Amino acid sequence: METVKGPCRSAEEEITCLVETHQLALLRLCFAYLHDRALAEDAVQETFVKAYRKLDQFQGKANVKTWLSSIAVNCCRDIRRGSWFRHVDRSISIDQLPISAEETITEDDTVSVEVMNLPIRLREVVLLYYFEDMNTTEIAETLRISQQAVSGRLLRARAKLRKALGSAEGGVWNE
Repeated sequence: METVKGPCRSAEEEITCLVETHQLALLRLCFAYLHDRALAEDAVQETFVKAYRKLDQFQGKANVKTWLSSIAVNCCRDIRRGSWFRHVDRSISIDQLPISAEETITEDDTVSVEVMNLPIRLREVVLLYYFEDMNTTEIAETLRISQQAVSGRLLRARAKLRKALGSAEGGVWNE
């Protein structure tokens, strides 16, 4: 099995490459979870610290993006478990995410608001599937759940979105 590090790369060079390649996608993911840019930046930083520490143990069984996303999701979950986190209003829409996603956001932000209103278990699969372009296998590996659970959550999320948006606006959610 291949490792993340190439034969001529040091761990520092490899983590720098990973940061340059995946930082923005992880920041979007963490911001969608935490609804706070500073906390999202902290989660991304913690993700790369953990990845650096475990870099020599990564065996290539999963895609690097999936591995990093899994670490990021766990960092976000740890932050959300904090008691003070539950007492702060963090309602946002997808268009408030720190990285531009013009191709996924229409002028009417109804869809993004409804996605952000989904329960976290449904929202996370929608964000990973539609906004991070992960397939169900990668999402299952990232969230450490079965592919059937991912598919079920996507179905439930689409149904909730169809209901919230009405059948005429639900286009992409009718898949």
